[in-house]
Amino acid sequence: MTSRTTGTGVGPLLRGWREQRRISQLDLALRADSSARHISFVETGRSRPSEAMILRLSEHLDIPVRERNGLLLAAGYAPRFTETALDDPSMAVVREALERLLRGYEPYPALVVDGTYTLVAANRGLALIMEGVPEHLLAPPVNAMRVILHPEGAARRIRNFRQWRGHLLDQMERQIALARSDALRALYEEVAAYPPPEGVDDGPDETEDAEDTAAFALGNFALPLRIEHGGQVLTFLSSISTFNTPMDVTVAELAIETFLPADPATAKYLQSALG
Repeated sequence: MTSRTTGTGVGPLLRGWREQRRISQLDLALRADSSARHISFVETGRSRPSEAMILRLSEHLDIPVRERNGLLLAAGYAPRFTETALDDPSMAVVREALERLLRGYEPYPALVVDGTYTLVAANRGLALIMEGVPEHLLAPPVNAMRVILHPEGAARRIRNFRQWRGHLLDQMERQIALARSDALRALYEEVAAYPPPEGVDDGPDETEDAEDTAAFALGNFALPLRIEHGGQVLTFLSSISTFNTPMDVTVAELAIETFLPADPATAKYLQSALG
């Protein structure tokens, strides 16, 4: 995954991240146990930050691990974080942990994606969501956003498609703001341009909203995914988790998404189909 940066040198890069996070020089200095004067000198190039200072500022600015390597390189230091292929023997413990998690979540759907939503791993439950998706969308490398949003993909069976599409595009926009990835932005522009599946227009649908309200009685605190399978509408709540304090770029960009049944009927159906 490539990254897009602004400015040249470590100072302008750090300033760009600070401004994007809407943090003043004084606030950043207080968080990083420094001074606003020193932060100003670093940003203008009058002072070369130490490796430790770059890493400390990166932590307080919540800069992605991949971009921290870029900051270190811009300052003349070696990258601190490795980027190891997931199929490398040294990553066996990570792969095994992911596989155990995915198996343990069955029969409920769960998947793992990388920083550009390329599917890394999935369990049997995901087959229900991906059923009927044409081969050209399932040819490796499979991209989860294309599978869900393409009009020939799972989009055809999503009953609250407009709402779910809006949620996914908002999610991608937040990720682009965080990671500054050209590859992610290109994917966003591609999937945002997809036409809706046949039978779904771009206008408001009061019937769809009424169905969502009736089917989702847990309260208005989370948007459910409502997808049809075998003549039954399954309702899920999704959650996304990542690794804490990763020291490898590959691991840092992995995301685990799980789908929890939002009603007893969905849980019963999954147990019957895959249990």
